[in-house]
Amino acid sequence: MIKKIKVKSGYIIVEAKLNNTKTADAIYKALPIEGIVNTWGDEIYFSISVILDLEKDAKEIVEKGDLGYWPSGNAFCIFFGPTPISKNNKIRPASKVNVFGQIISDIKILKNIEAGSKISVFK
Repeated sequence: MIKKIKVKSGYIIVEAKLNNTKTADAIYKALPIEGIVNTWGDEIYFSISVILDLEKDAKEIVEKGDLGYWPSGNAFCIFFGPTPISKNNKIRPASKVNVFGQIISDIKILKNIEAGSKISVFK
């Protein structure tokens, strides 16, 4: 069964599906999660209480809509476009992330989420 989650900030809500990974399971079990939005280019990230290591298949390059867990900052990341270190239309996190899901809603609306706003993730 595919697990789905929702991410909400203000009036913006997007839905995501989770991969079948240890990271996805740990984050799903920790829900609901709340945080304060940080932005880095077209990436939203926020610290969460889940502490995990990099998985064997951690990624240096991600796809639009990917959800990532960044162990260096215990952060939940949402990638919806280039970051400041992206090159050749490749989306690059600051360092490797565990990709644990994908946004299945229209990701363009994520541009309207501002740094410093509250964000929540729930089932």
